[in-house]
Amino acid sequence: MLIRDMWKRVVGFLTISILGTCLPLQAAEHEHPVPEKLGTVQFPTSCSSKEQKNFQRAVALLHSFAYSAAEKAFGDVAKADPKCAMAHWGIAMTYFHPLWPPPLAAADVVRGQAEIEHAAQLGGSEREREFIEALKLIYMNADSVAYRQRAERYTLAMGKLAERNPDDVECQVFYALALIASASPSDRTHANEKKAANLLESLFRKYPQHPGIPHYLIHACDNAEMASRGVEPARIYSQIAPSAPHALHMPSHIYTRLGMWQESIVSNTAARKAAHEQGDIGEELHAMDYLTYANLQLGRDQDVARVLDDLRKMTNLSPKYFKVAYAASAMPARYAIERRQWNEATRLAPMADALPQATAITAWSRAIGFARNRQASAARDEAAKLASAYEQMRAAGDEYWATQIHVQLNSALAWINYAEGKTDEAVKLMRDAADEEDAVEKLPVTPGAIVPAREQLGDLLLETGDAKAAVKEFNSAFAQAPRRRGTLMGMARVAAMEPKESD
Repeated sequence: MLIRDMWKRVVGFLTISILGTCLPLQAAEHEHPVPEKLGTVQFPTSCSSKEQKNFQRAVALLHSFAYSAAEKAFGDVAKADPKCAMAHWGIAMTYFHPLWPPPLAAADVVRGQAEIEHAAQLGGSEREREFIEALKLIYMNADSVAYRQRAERYTLAMGKLAERNPDDVECQVFYALALIASASPSDRTHANEKKAANLLESLFRKYPQHPGIPHYLIHACDNAEMASRGVEPARIYSQIAPSAPHALHMPSHIYTRLGMWQESIVSNTAARKAAHEQGDIGEELHAMDYLTYANLQLGRDQDVARVLDDLRKMTNLSPKYFKVAYAASAMPARYAIERRQWNEATRLAPMADALPQATAITAWSRAIGFARNRQASAARDEAAKLASAYEQMRAAGDEYWATQIHVQLNSALAWINYAEGKTDEAVKLMRDAADEEDAVEKLPVTPGAIVPAREQLGDLLLETGDAKAAVKEFNSAFAQAPRRRGTLMGMARVAAMEPKESD
């Protein structure tokens, strides 16, 4: 009966998905409003009153992670008012990307240090000096103190600033962002995220047009436990700041968590178009990756093929820019693996000179393709590349990506062992991969793993003939990533194996 009930649910979701493919993409074409619309920010400073409006526009851009545009805007304020300390704080803030890897690129450390030191020399009000001194904690001793330690110090400083200024919205909002940025990916209680969300939800009622509040609420709720709390800000943020491509994309973080694929497609179609028009390659590729992910879940393979055609036409993509390298590597991998096209997966080529996190995606996909084609030796060659990437991340002290690549390595080895007839070892390795992956939250830069390890475990158990155990894993995968096509099809395969009742 468990399997029959599950089959009814599968049929229902598949029906919804199929019907969804017939619906028009309402509002998929995004027209930029005139004049510019970035939301409303009130951030009083001791700078020239003539530049106050321009400064607040720069802060609004910063809240929507439009970093290049914000840097220019803060720079224009600094030129117009050379004594404005907060303009230099703003420039330094544009080099600090708290929710993107890396949060502080090596090339930006010196520039950021110079700007924040200049801001400190100019002074400003007591509140402004506290903003500046807090940010100095990110830049000070960047070559000798681990980033996580500096981020925790920054969060504590912003917490004190927020406590001393309970009615200052910017103090509260930047503190909430710091809480999210310093949250541990392995904290499954989501303590920091909940603290930030509680703070932001209260502010949202008072400042409904502030761009940072819904933006950071979405990030705080970008996990399976809290995703439903992010639906309202997801639906509102893109209306508050539609001139920022990132604001158009962000709702899809929540839509992806909840399996709202049609909404994700609309969101990322608009974001991709806006990013392309503004020449923001990183944001364009980020939206394309989410668009690829969502379309694959609805079986819109031809739409994904067109996105990949556009990807192949893009030239001079930076292999060392994480946002670019990750998306450019993930999209073709998703297309091959989600469609179970193993030969296609073996032909994927890594991006030249890309970061280890990106090359690992290609190596994993090739390993899976070879293993599923029973070419274990070739698959082990790719697994060796994964092991090398894992050691690189460990040596660099990047615990998060070392863990992610270790999950990929174990899942690849699981399929390799299965191809070699070592079923028990294969199941053990895949279960280890699933448990390790489940213990750590994903980062905002990705809609999710190419295929979740828990879903792969269900698939592997089904291949071994253990349908009962497969059901349990598919149900667990479904709870963490609702309406994924691979999980639904796995459930359907299990249900099809059940003997039918006689009339």
